[in-house]
Amino acid sequence: MNTKAQKLEAFGRLLDIMDQLRAECPWDKKQTFETLRHLTIEETYELGEAILEGNLSEIKKELGDLLLHIVFYAKLGSETKAFDIADVAHDIAEKLIYRHPHIYGNVEVKDESDVKKNWEALKLKEGKKTVLGGVPKGLPALVKAQRIQDKVAGVGFDWETKEDVWSKVKEELEEFKQEVNKGDIEKSEEEFGDVLFSLINYARFIKINPDAALERTNQKFIKRFNYLEGKAQGMGKALDQMSLDEMESLWREAKNQSSSETS
Repeated sequence: MNTKAQKLEAFGRLLDIMDQLRAECPWDKKQTFETLRHLTIEETYELGEAILEGNLSEIKKELGDLLLHIVFYAKLGSETKAFDIADVAHDIAEKLIYRHPHIYGNVEVKDESDVKKNWEALKLKEGKKTVLGGVPKGLPALVKAQRIQDKVAGVGFDWETKEDVWSKVKEELEEFKQEVNKGDIEKSEEEFGDVLFSLINYARFIKINPDAALERTNQKFIKRFNYLEGKAQGMGKALDQMSLDEMESLWREAKNQSSSETS
């Protein structure tokens, strides 16, 4: 692995390249915080995909893309003398020191739970008006639910056992079924949201990331459906002309294929 000096040299090289691109490249010259925003979100999702696939080479590549965006934003900030990359680095370093008093101070913690509670308490002391004030409004709903639950748990608003949470899941499922049976679409949607929220909470309790779990299922379904589609094409059949039994048979094949690949 690289030494600290080599790491600093590599980072300095990136900063120099960014300066040159901003000065000479027609595309880079035109970029603003707003034009880069959607690209940054896209790069973040690509990193998330690489992580779920366990592809270290792609993770390295996508980290580089994200690092470029951070350097680019810092460059834009420096042009208006608002901040530069050193300010960004110093600010996060100071925040990390302040929020880890069990490392840099004399606070004692028992476990990860204590660390999270201290973290949320310190954020409130920093001037955050509410515990949930830091949850971005634009987060996808599933991720937002997870962050909400993490944050309120950080200040002690939480269930005591996973059995309690599972009882809540069953309660919400029953309420959802009742509204579905009544045919009330609006109430059914509300109760379905409660079911999802309680399931996400249960996943948190048993240390499962619900977003990662759902995305793995998405990818598994896509792979199996692509297998089914390919087999159908090989048989000279269109999916919409096949019976459900025929498709189910190919689906079972796809599941068996997946099982043999992972065994």
